[in-house]
Amino acid sequence: MEIRNITVEDYDKVINVLNEWWGGRQMTHLLPRLFFEHFQPTSFIVEENGHLSAFIIGFVSQSDPNQAYIHFVGVHPKLRKNGVARKLYELFFEQVRILGCNKVHCITSPINKGSIAYHKSMGFSVSLAPDYEGIGQDRILFSKDI
Repeated sequence: MEIRNITVEDYDKVINVLNEWWGGRQMTHLLPRLFFEHFQPTSFIVEENGHLSAFIIGFVSQSDPNQAYIHFVGVHPKLRKNGVARKLYELFFEQVRILGCNKVHCITSPINKGSIAYHKSMGFSVSLAPDYEGIGQDRILFSKDI
């Protein structure tokens, strides 16, 4: 497996599999091209034999440069539970530490039980934020000191 920083050219590869990797849920609207344009130093892609295996999209907060945010992570369904996500998270932590960060945040929907369990296993603290995305749009907030 090859791990490298994302490029703008990777956008189509990711968008073309995103909904499929999420079991048909419509997810593409959550990952605009601008992430592939502006957050390349802190976002990574994994490929094997030219095929997309996984990706992580994250950035350093402009409001608080000691904090970083992971916006989206995807792993091909057949490759889940093989450590590739953990490797991407650790690479992200390493990169944002170099940039001066000591805390990482991310969010998910309360229905995403797999994400909640995974983040707990990675040592993230977990809290419920009612109405985070608007009335009735609760989110689970994750935070981790790195």
